[in-house]
Amino acid sequence: MDDVRVVSESPKGEELIALIGFPGSGLVGSISTQYLVDNAGFEYIGSITSKFFPPIAMMVDGVINAPIRIYNKDSYVAFVSDIPIHASICYEVTSGILNWLNKFKIKEIAIIAGIVTNTFEKRVFGVASEPSYLEILKDKTEILPMGSISGMPGSILTECKSLGIPAIGFLGETVNAPDPRSSVSVLKVLNEVYNFNVDIEPLIEQAEEIEASMQKMADQLRQSEQEQDIPKRDHLPMYG
Repeated sequence: MDDVRVVSESPKGEELIALIGFPGSGLVGSISTQYLVDNAGFEYIGSITSKFFPPIAMMVDGVINAPIRIYNKDSYVAFVSDIPIHASICYEVTSGILNWLNKFKIKEIAIIAGIVTNTFEKRVFGVASEPSYLEILKDKTEILPMGSISGMPGSILTECKSLGIPAIGFLGETVNAPDPRSSVSVLKVLNEVYNFNVDIEPLIEQAEEIEASMQKMADQLRQSEQEQDIPKRDHLPMYG
């Protein structure tokens, strides 16, 4: 059994741009990416499963959703996750995603995430795997001068750097709580960079409702992780 299994149709389009959002600081990655696929005409094409994922099923209006889903529109592929990935398996999940994407011609990978600061300006910071890739970001984001990026965003950006895959990151300024207002700022930048023309007014209007529901989801996921007592990577079960 593969550590991480991608079950998906092949995406349409050439020179794919992959947009990847995982829950992290402010849940900016998952809120922004899910709103984008819901409002920009993306179609569901597959999912990611793993023996390392928590035993949880997500559902919307009574219909079960895979915790990590893959969507496609034109030359864009979007990965949306509802579950946080434990640090001990970030490498495996990163490798699973990149191994699948490498079957196709990839133009760039864009990471959407949050970054905690001491201010509340809701700025969007830009990072890239190479200086030349910052050109598309410098007029639309603030280039992050120094710092660290943890979790899945950091893992994917580092692996892209190692493999020579063009990668950029859109990091919404946020706090340690569900933050759809930061997602609004990120979506404005994505509209500018990729010409999605997604209407963000509904997200602004629904901010308070989303903040409450996302906080509830975050609490449930945190409780689920605590209850299963996730093992260290060295002690994860082996399968033949």
